[in-house]
Amino acid sequence: MDSQMDIIFIKDLKIETIIGIYDWERSIKQTVHIDLELATDIRQAAATDQIEDTVNYKNISKRVIDFVEQSDYQLVETLTEKIAALILSEFEISWLKIRLNKKGALRGAVDVGICIERGQR
Repeated sequence: MDSQMDIIFIKDLKIETIIGIYDWERSIKQTVHIDLELATDIRQAAATDQIEDTVNYKNISKRVIDFVEQSDYQLVETLTEKIAALILSEFEISWLKIRLNKKGALRGAVDVGICIERGQR
């Protein structure tokens, strides 16, 4: 059994969206910060040096940005779960970890958000 797991990561992807439960949050866009860790096998890409043989993180980033910008969920939990489902269904990813940060949402805290893992390690 092969236990190799390679991780492609995207750190601090900033996206403007409507997110929140309060009336004032429903009328403005706020910035969410997203960190992604995506499990894949990079050996073929390393051997061929061809983008077609790996996960194109630019395509994933663009798809996540488009999705989040168009969303208007109330909870960060919902948004994070929907992003995970989107990536797992549209890209060759077996496992992912998403950290979604809504900076400034809690007085006195630098960061607040959620971190989830989905898929098979």
